[in-house]
Amino acid sequence: MDHIFPTVHLAGIKFDLAAIYMIIITSVIVFVLARLAVRNLSVTNPTKMQNFMEWVIEFVIGIIGTSMDLKKGRPYLILGITLIMYIFVGDMLGLPFGIITEVHHGATVFGMELDLKGAEEGHVAWWKSPTADVAVTGALTVIVILLTHIEGLRLNRKHYLKHYIEPHWGFLPLALIKEVSKPLSLALRLYGNIFAGEVMISVILGMGVFGLPALVVWQGFSMFIGAIQAFVFCMLTMVYMSQSIVHEEHGEH
Repeated sequence: MDHIFPTVHLAGIKFDLAAIYMIIITSVIVFVLARLAVRNLSVTNPTKMQNFMEWVIEFVIGIIGTSMDLKKGRPYLILGITLIMYIFVGDMLGLPFGIITEVHHGATVFGMELDLKGAEEGHVAWWKSPTADVAVTGALTVIVILLTHIEGLRLNRKHYLKHYIEPHWGFLPLALIKEVSKPLSLALRLYGNIFAGEVMISVILGMGVFGLPALVVWQGFSMFIGAIQAFVFCMLTMVYMSQSIVHEEHGEH
């Protein structure tokens, strides 16, 4: 029987409980890591967490530096650090284990009945990477894209609006299509890679003890893919931000 996620309906809206509490868990982990990194700061004897956070900061600074002048990009350093840490942690959560329970029709959580999609019973997956949910990656993308537009209008309004009709107003439809494709590609790339990885883990687990060597290899590969996807998301965010706020002398964005 296929695994389903714990879904409930409230006021006519469908909520995926697994996605909601995995978002909370990811946020708590990132917050704790950040607090540990800034606790007992020292110039002469930095802790391992302080060294780790300094490496993350330098790494994100490098990403920003490849997209725009650091003076213009420094205000977005915290955004980049938050994105890369949140997405990486979220990508990793679904790798070590899963929590699956068998529930029957009429089962409730917090007084709300679970939606088993018409089945009398089902195997409900309670633990997953939040980034394996397209709603989560879509929400992250909407935040990023809206922020790039807001910053473009705030800091570079004239040239930001002008680039939609350069070199001729007839290019406006193509420019709008490009703007629509940005969030779609950004959200679906992250979701597709992480979701496919977790599906493969489920397939390998179905092989029993014979799949254990393949599981170890695949989890190592999934860690690499998760790190790459966090990097790509952060990098493209800074590229899109640069295209919105930086005006080249020749009008290229």
